[in-house]
Amino acid sequence: MEEFQVLRDKALQKIRIADHMLFMTYPVVKDPKLLLAIIENIFVSLDSGIGALLHHERLFKKIPAFNDTFPSRLEMFRSRMVPKYSFSRNQINLVTDVKSILSEHKNSPVSFIRKDKFVICSPSYSIKTVDINLVKKYIFETKIFLNQINKIVSENERIFIRSQG
Repeated sequence: MEEFQVLRDKALQKIRIADHMLFMTYPVVKDPKLLLAIIENIFVSLDSGIGALLHHERLFKKIPAFNDTFPSRLEMFRSRMVPKYSFSRNQINLVTDVKSILSEHKNSPVSFIRKDKFVICSPSYSIKTVDINLVKKYIFETKIFLNQINKIVSENERIFIRSQG
């Protein structure tokens, strides 16, 4: 399998895991800390989806080589893929919002649970809350985003299936 196929499959697997955690596990456990684990899966799914598209484009020599780090993948996606495939501004915001929640949590001196919400405090004590409705919105938007990427990368997939079989 090509790198873009591996990344696409990983993206789809991670969003299925996030979806299962939110709609099956969370109602049983009811622990808002689980929302952060779900967001981590959403981020890996988004990042893998972007990586799949970039590796697909690179394979067909439509974009130059790029560093395989999140900031450079995001920049290449933003500069080359957004205009070419008409990704929306909201989709870019989705990726940056999910990444910022994870970064804020990593750098936060304090995080706690309050009324079914996971609260993250920044070093300057500005507050970011994560609740089930926000996570549902992220999963819904991620599924739409991945569907769009999957359509693009699956278009010429039969070339690789025939050449490998």
